[in-house]
Amino acid sequence: MIQVKVFDEEHEDDLEESVNEFLSGLPQDHVIDIKYQIAVCENAHEENETMFSFSAMIIYKK
Repeated sequence: MIQVKVFDEEHEDDLEESVNEFLSGLPQDHVIDIKYQIAVCENAHEENETMFSFSAMIIYKK
């Protein structure tokens, strides 16, 4: 069965840690693909505040 696992963090180091922790419990040949994305948003309520979202989706065989 093919499944996905989605991660979303405010800091790239946190995303790296979460993804690596998940991958450590998964056989290497079960990973099909990893998608990575960064979103940036200017906060209209706070002057000069930029928000980041680092996300990854792992597609894998269970």
